[in-house]
Amino acid sequence: MRSPIARSLLLLALSALAAPVGAQRGVPAQGWPATTPAQVGMNVAVLDSIDREIVAGRYGYIDRLLVIRHGRVAYDKRYTQDYDRAYGDSAKVKNSQNAHDVTSPYNYFSPWWHPTYQRGDLHTLQSVTKTVTSVVIGTAVTRGEFPSLDTPVLSFFDTTTVKNIDDRKRRMTIRHLLTMTGGFDWNESLPYIDPRNTGGIMEAAYDWGGYVISLPMAREPGTQFNYSSGESQLLAHIFFRATGLDVEEYAARHLFRPLGITRWHWKRTPSGPADTEGGLYLEASDLARIWYLFLNDGMWNGTRVVSSEWVKASVAPQIATGTQPTSARYGYKWWLYPLTSDPTKFAWAGSGFGGQFPIALPEKDVIIVFNAWNILPGQQGIPVRRMIERIEKAVVGR
Repeated sequence: MRSPIARSLLLLALSALAAPVGAQRGVPAQGWPATTPAQVGMNVAVLDSIDREIVAGRYGYIDRLLVIRHGRVAYDKRYTQDYDRAYGDSAKVKNSQNAHDVTSPYNYFSPWWHPTYQRGDLHTLQSVTKTVTSVVIGTAVTRGEFPSLDTPVLSFFDTTTVKNIDDRKRRMTIRHLLTMTGGFDWNESLPYIDPRNTGGIMEAAYDWGGYVISLPMAREPGTQFNYSSGESQLLAHIFFRATGLDVEEYAARHLFRPLGITRWHWKRTPSGPADTEGGLYLEASDLARIWYLFLNDGMWNGTRVVSSEWVKASVAPQIATGTQPTSARYGYKWWLYPLTSDPTKFAWAGSGFGGQFPIALPEKDVIIVFNAWNILPGQQGIPVRRMIERIEKAVVGR
């Protein structure tokens, strides 16, 4: 007969095996519980050194630094910036970064719209919206409500209204849009204030999706990474045609609600669809929930939100973004940065204009969120690779 202690240990072991992954990591039902860096095995001196550099202005306009480990907030710093003074004059001058008119929500210099929604605590995510859109698609795939990623993009459009159709455009699939390999003739490498930037041209148009789908092709789909906000915007149209629901409504039902996210703002394009290339606003700790969902293999408090297969495919290197061994890889709208400690492993990140960087270090069970608003050419921002390396080294215990 086992002793009471032995029986207790056995029951504890069995309950641990039976518990869902999310529960083992301590997924927060409401707010994140607070802790100290030392209590979760992190060196506070490293985090304090980053904080001092931010306060000193070394990285321009930083709004938030949030560090979560083992499901608990270990470090949370908020910084007050005077954006009326920083960008107020630019907000009144018509240029490529205040598309349509100076009162538009696409005036990136307007403190009423950026970096926070109507001066509140919902922070613009910019292109991190692309990653969240991919996660929403993952929820629909998991629920069996989204077609194969190999479905041709043109099958969702009235081809009698689409220009520049050739065999390459006919071969373009949803998967190509998710991996930025669609092949359109698109140049988003110029500063956004440059009127030749294709992303800015799209945002100045009325029908963004119609503009993008009619662009000529420049290469065979699937062969080369080319950063394109337009390819991400096409997903709003495709999602509605595939599911019959607006992508924001679907996110509210099947992603935000299960994760306990109750507050957000999602900008609309002039013709109506949600801006899936850069329009979402979330508070940093809610954004971290989405990254934590992926650390938990798509589970949240025992509920399957995204399939394990989708999580794995999303953060698997689908295409290289550059030619160097240290170049980031790209998954399904996820930026994957090789770790200095082991280049075969990756930090999972989003990357948004102005300095929006939610990052997961899966080997360390760490999430970092940087919010910033450095939007003019030449402004110093967060050196994301260096920050990943420093915070990885800050983990000194289990």
